[in-house]
Amino acid sequence: WLIAALQTAGVDGVFTQHAGRRTDFRRGQRLGKHDHVVTWKKPRQAPSWMSEEAYAACPSSLTMREVRCGHRTLVTTMLDPQQVSPRTLGELYAQRWQVELDLRAIKTTLGMEVLRCQTPEMIEKELWTTLLAYNLIRVLMAKAAGQSSIHPRDISFKHTVQMTLSWVSLRRPSRRRADITTLCEMIAQCQVGKRPGRVEPRARKRRPKPFPWLKVPRPVAREQARQTGYGSASK
Repeated sequence: WLIAALQTAGVDGVFTQHAGRRTDFRRGQRLGKHDHVVTWKKPRQAPSWMSEEAYAACPSSLTMREVRCGHRTLVTTMLDPQQVSPRTLGELYAQRWQVELDLRAIKTTLGMEVLRCQTPEMIEKELWTTLLAYNLIRVLMAKAAGQSSIHPRDISFKHTVQMTLSWVSLRRPSRRRADITTLCEMIAQCQVGKRPGRVEPRARKRRPKPFPWLKVPRPVAREQARQTGYGSASK
């Protein structure tokens, strides 16, 4: 369904083969060793989360390319092996790690891991404000990379945030070209290391604390703790 939506929008995609789908390279149109084009049929029933209108709008079949890259099988809508080789697909899929880093930058570095506002309207403002700050930092990184003739991904996002905050706090912000040039030079000084093929487990390292959730206002919890002890402070 995601691939069908991407194709409707004119966007190509690269994914790992779903664990529930069997890949048989003896079928379909052979493009090379462990590389072929197959047709995926539309399921007879829509999933529970999809409306009948959306199901009807999806195409009856998808033409997909399945290719073995290393120890994984990739599926893609880029069908021409002359334009996109299996090696190129593998390198493209490896860049998905940057998505993990970008999400970490938004949630951890910019502090959006826990939303602090209480109303839907303020939460929406909090989200858009954080994303605006994220895009502004990325613009600075791109400017610094172009000025120093390096790739923007070689610059540390956290270092850029720290340098920008220090720059604003230590001197009055200025729009003069010389000041922006100096800031970009300082941002480009810290470059991230080359660590190809990174793999991290999707698991939490820290153990959860054996305390109950705080489900009442803190003054109420304090009074409950004084009267009945800490066992019922959050009930």
